Amino acid sequence: MAARIEHLVTAGEFSLDGGTWQVDNNVWILGDDEEALVIDAAHDAEAILAALGGRRLVAIVSTHAHNDHVDAAPALADRTGAPILLHPADEVLWRQTHPDRKPDAPLADGQHLTVAGTDLTVLHTPGHSPGAVSLYAPELGTVFTGDTLFAGGPGATGRSFSDFPTIVDSIRGRLLTLPPETVVRTGHGDSTTVGAEAPHLEEWIARGH
Repeated sequence: MAARIEHLVTAGEFSLDGGTWQVDNNVWILGDDEEALVIDAAHDAEAILAALGGRRLVAIVSTHAHNDHVDAAPALADRTGAPILLHPADEVLWRQTHPDRKPDAPLADGQHLTVAGTDLTVLHTPGHSPGAVSLYAPELGTVFTGDTLFAGGPGATGRSFSDFPTIVDSIRGRLLTLPPETVVRTGHGDSTTVGAEAPHLEEWIARGH
């Protein structure tokens, strides 16, 4: 039986380039009654621990290293013994939040992660940040896109370490090529589908989103 998807929303601050904003983050938990994997340990390690309910945590996967997606990762790792996984290209951002703690293992494009018998494929989708990744779970008909693709368009590219043409290439080449019924589970806000977002690509480019 495939892993089930659980959703937790946590609140805190996003800080970059001298600014700070209040944000709500989506924390995604995949697993069964025995084990689980957390995507983006945001803001509140205690709330994530409560949602895990004593299950074995196999990994903490960071879609990227902006502080609001990784601020609770070390505390969660310390409490559970689970490794923190991050694409190496985002370590420069990671160090801004956790200068004294490194991620435990790298993520790489095409890498496969398994939890509760369910396979996740790592897709390197840079643009919002250099090491941004998405996680595709074909058995579940879903892709976890972090801040690369939202309902309504690409993630923000107006701050340091981001690039609009790069995020468009990532979305066009890695995400909109997935089956149109694939559910897009995002780092903030509502979910969408590949089919709902694909028709708007040229509009995003024209707007320079």
